Amino acid sequence: MMYDQTRAQQPAGQTRGPAERRTPGPEPLLPSAERDKIVLRLRHALNTFADTPREALEEAESAYDEATAQLVNALAERRRLLRAGWQEQAPETQSDELRHALRQYREITQRLLQL
Repeated sequence: MMYDQTRAQQPAGQTRGPAERRTPGPEPLLPSAERDKIVLRLRHALNTFADTPREALEEAESAYDEATAQLVNALAERRRLLRAGWQEQAPETQSDELRHALRQYREITQRLLQL
């Protein structure tokens, strides 16, 4: 198989052939139910600040702590899955499969740098 420079330079989220189509936009790092819980806690903290500022601030801090912990766990799991996908393959693995893993690393890293 020949190296396809044009394909290698495609953005990580670019649509591929019909069999490999992805949903638009990157996959969320946290499940929507978990995000919604954290957002509700943060909204509650904001809405109760006038009446109980210290408790509201503590709740906001707790929501922050939960969000960061869940994000760290989600990133570690995603890394584990990515690594397992390319490390468990034979050394003669097709470069297309390795390129796909590289794109996934690039996409996640770029998203982290934009936070």
